[in-house]
Amino acid sequence: MNRTSRSGALNYPETGATRSLPLPPGYHHLQVRSPIGYGRTAFEAAGAAVTGWRMHRHSGARVVAESPRAEPGTFVEVSVGCGPLRFRAPCEVIWTAYETGRTGFAYGTRGRHPESGEESFVVELAEDGTVWFMVTAFSRPASWYTRLAGPLVPVLQRAYARRLTAVLRRIAAGTT
Repeated sequence: MNRTSRSGALNYPETGATRSLPLPPGYHHLQVRSPIGYGRTAFEAAGAAVTGWRMHRHSGARVVAESPRAEPGTFVEVSVGCGPLRFRAPCEVIWTAYETGRTGFAYGTRGRHPESGEESFVVELAEDGTVWFMVTAFSRPASWYTRLAGPLVPVLQRAYARRLTAVLRRIAAGTT
């Protein structure tokens, strides 16, 4: 079974918009930027955790990906919950950054995803040695239950971004 038949095509037109601001209108916007460590070792550990799915897995999410690390075109399904209350989120990696001081990726939502939009996860090493983690997203409901949840969805998205930040901070410090 191919990716398209498994979860549909991308379900939004502004592909790649998390790479360059401003984010497109008509969506809820999320931008979280937090320091997570200091130095090249912390940066490399955090970057590998982001692009190798470890950050998501250590946050409690289940990840099924076509490749061991983020690459454009990679199908990835992130799911949370348990048993019949597991919410599946089929996505496709849209862009990646594997640079000297910047590592990360963005994935876009595919059909059957409860939301429509894009989310990026980027680790940056600042000139002063501070390692920053940024989550940037734009999304809107794409299913009846996310429409029904209304204003609760952005609150949950922000909480998940904070959870990823805490996980990545531990990974960057070498404590997990």
